[in-house]
Amino acid sequence: MPSRMAVAAAITLAMTTLGAEAADRSVDRGFATRSEVIGANGMVATSHPLATQIGLEVLKAGGTAIDAAIAANAALGLMEPTGCGIGGDLFAIVWDPKTRRLHGYNGSGRSPRGLSRAWFDEQGIDRIPSFGPLPVTVPGAVDGWFALHGRFGRKPMAELLAPTVRYAREGHPVPAVIAEAWAISVRRYADFEGFKAQFTIDGRAPAKGEIWKNPNLARTLERIGREGRDAFYRGEIPATVERYMKAQGGFLAASDFAAHRGEWVDPVSIDYRGVRVWQIPPNGQGIAGLQILKMLEGFDLSGMSPTDPRYVHLFVEAKRLAFEDRARWYADPAFFRAPVAELLSDRYAAERRRLIDPERAQLKVAPGNPVLDTGDTIYLATADKDGMMVSLIQSNYRGMGSGMTPPGLGFMLQNRGEQFALVAGHPNEYAPGKRPFHTIIPGFATKDGEPWLAFGVMGGAMQPQGHAQIIVNLIDFGLNLQEAGDAPRIHHGGSTEPEGQVAAMADGGVVNLESSFPHDTRRELLRRGHRLQDAPASLYGGYQAVMRDPKTGVYFGASESRKDGHAAGY
Repeated sequence: MPSRMAVAAAITLAMTTLGAEAADRSVDRGFATRSEVIGANGMVATSHPLATQIGLEVLKAGGTAIDAAIAANAALGLMEPTGCGIGGDLFAIVWDPKTRRLHGYNGSGRSPRGLSRAWFDEQGIDRIPSFGPLPVTVPGAVDGWFALHGRFGRKPMAELLAPTVRYAREGHPVPAVIAEAWAISVRRYADFEGFKAQFTIDGRAPAKGEIWKNPNLARTLERIGREGRDAFYRGEIPATVERYMKAQGGFLAASDFAAHRGEWVDPVSIDYRGVRVWQIPPNGQGIAGLQILKMLEGFDLSGMSPTDPRYVHLFVEAKRLAFEDRARWYADPAFFRAPVAELLSDRYAAERRRLIDPERAQLKVAPGNPVLDTGDTIYLATADKDGMMVSLIQSNYRGMGSGMTPPGLGFMLQNRGEQFALVAGHPNEYAPGKRPFHTIIPGFATKDGEPWLAFGVMGGAMQPQGHAQIIVNLIDFGLNLQEAGDAPRIHHGGSTEPEGQVAAMADGGVVNLESSFPHDTRRELLRRGHRLQDAPASLYGGYQAVMRDPKTGVYFGASESRKDGHAAGY
């Protein structure tokens, strides 16, 4: 029998060995769920494993990063209808290795031309509802596919949509996170005409692991692949939508589809500690993330971490200020030209930063005046062997959308119009043929003029907050691509809304922290005057990213643990 000393020595050796093995793991940062994915010839990161596989197969077959993004996005519309679909809008940022520049695409749809601002007043409506026929705007995603494909695609559109058509007919198993969101959606949309017939199995949501089919969507996508963009914006599909919308008391018409066009835009950027971070300009909210970063740049975050109460406090205070500007200045540039350059200037960031008390939370803040001196979503990232990188985000807005599900088409229409203000004189005031304030934002970052990072964090108002946190995690805290997404996240809510109306908790709002934040952090934030509140996991969004090593050209991919998906390369 071994002696007590021998047993103790064996236990000590075992504990030492276990500790050494843990320390040798590449994900030993405490909050990383897996290592980064690495590939030399291409990378795809999405929120659904099958969508990632479809995109990767397109790359292997010689398709471009845009081809892969379109194919993956189509698949997500079928497989994750709780976050996206062809009834919604699309934004993208593309690095083109041939021209060596970034191209932005704003694929947001406009309000019905037959619905006037006066109609709301006549009906006594002072805020556009979240669901039903009134918040519906023209879906811009399909137009976006063809615009992006026309400039950067290589494979025929029918070939890109074929895998989704096949899965829609033959079926695919539903993963856990999507199944949970689907069950919530059934409770929300059950009474809307057409929903149960096209998005349930005998009136219920598909369960985790259950096979889901959508033959109506298969026919719609097959027609789009065969006949092109006009199959969606002219002819039978928009005519079906118009008949349905009229029956539901809505205004979206076939003529609104025919008039739709997305637009190419120049992305805007800031320098953050030597890295240039890019966003699509308004009517999207992307520059809110840039404003947050510009304010944070004036603070020394070295020696802190994602859970340090000093950092959390500074982040929340910068977010409060940026979101007040978001509510005041962001709108459709065809109707109101936001002072983007001024909002992102060093002078204005310094002016707003001076309002931040490092020791105390602000209970009330107001939007700034940057011109005083001058008069919910899916995200995916792809990259190909030629160096093209794509950051693409697509959404129906609140979950599955408006609840408006035209018969026989297999998709739901978005409810983006809810974001319009019914406030006279507000930049985002409703008008016919106008694009609403938009939440979906693709992110990109470059280093020394070279493409570095395609990234995004889906999830309504979480998106600019998430974008800023990812950049800080990578640059200030030195986390790798996977760790940056898995790190515990901050969400602040209760700011003034884009519609110009003050939220119920505008007296400082509330700070939501994921469960892995330590007790000491929570206690210190309470001492500084913050109000803390628990929140569901879905509030913190979903992150995907592809990073390129500028020296070797090797790609790194990441997909966080809050979603069902993954990154894959080859």
